[in-house]
Amino acid sequence: MIKIFSYSQAGLDLGEKIKDFLSADHYNKRITAFDVKIILKENWQAAEAFIFISSTGIAVRMIKDFIKAKDQDPAIIVIDDTGKNVISLLSGHLGGANDLTRTLAEFLGANPVITTSTDNHGIEAVDSFARTNDYRLADKNKILPISKLMLEGKTIGFYSEVDKVIDYNHIKVLENLDDLSGLDGLIVVSNKIERDLPIPSIYLHPKNLNLGIGCRRDTPGEKIISFIKDQLNDLGLSFYSIKKIGSVEAKRDEVGIQEAADYFKVEKKIFSNDQIKTVEDKFDKSDFVKKTIGVYSVAEPCAYLLGGRLLTKRLKKDGITLAISLEDK
Repeated sequence: MIKIFSYSQAGLDLGEKIKDFLSADHYNKRITAFDVKIILKENWQAAEAFIFISSTGIAVRMIKDFIKAKDQDPAIIVIDDTGKNVISLLSGHLGGANDLTRTLAEFLGANPVITTSTDNHGIEAVDSFARTNDYRLADKNKILPISKLMLEGKTIGFYSEVDKVIDYNHIKVLENLDDLSGLDGLIVVSNKIERDLPIPSIYLHPKNLNLGIGCRRDTPGEKIISFIKDQLNDLGLSFYSIKKIGSVEAKRDEVGIQEAADYFKVEKKIFSNDQIKTVEDKFDKSDFVKKTIGVYSVAEPCAYLLGGRLLTKRLKKDGITLAISLEDK
């Protein structure tokens, strides 16, 4: 969702042009009455971007009360109403404002104004790299120390369980994390729990773990969340790498499962009995589960259907069942 605010007649014309290009909503009082701050408040969490066709001063005054953190704020773009300059104002990397600025500048034949240091030094920023590849950052506060090292041209180690390598001239690709000698900093792309390391480091977590979940009716969400964390911890895996949670149709309205999906900020996928029946012969069967909901098992088929290879057999505790699958690179 992208929303555009404009104020002048020239802004109206430019906003309508951008609206069609981005499939965005456009607000200008020559079209209809609106309150910018109410729209911002109601849509701040869900919006991909807000575009102000105005001065930067207007934009800053409008958004100042809603700014939270770089991993929570949407992209904020400012464009003058002549269409000469497109300015990336907020959330340049994680929010995607820099990329959107470049896209709009090319579309309008305008000048992209990007002030983030890494971009202007031709370095792919860690948070931009994470966003491009859909990796999660466990600790955004670790971005700045690594970025400073990169801007100083220091040697950065790079260890990854997937194929992409960050674009930086002084990178040293590592086969493992056993020898960190000669490195000033380290970037790790892994679904593993973060290790304490002797140099400044940051973990980026690829979303490649899928969870199949079953539970007794009305199992509290906190119990499901705690069980998931405990089981992943035992396997040395980070919950930041959870991609999706799946369950069976009978559990569609199970509040605890939805609370778990919300807590881990992932999609919940519901499978029909017919979908589960196509794969349930691959896994251990329970006559009790069959009698109760119409299929022989829930967790393992759901994890399998979400994608990847199962890492363990079904895990059970206090009426909760869990299976974990890994999407290999």
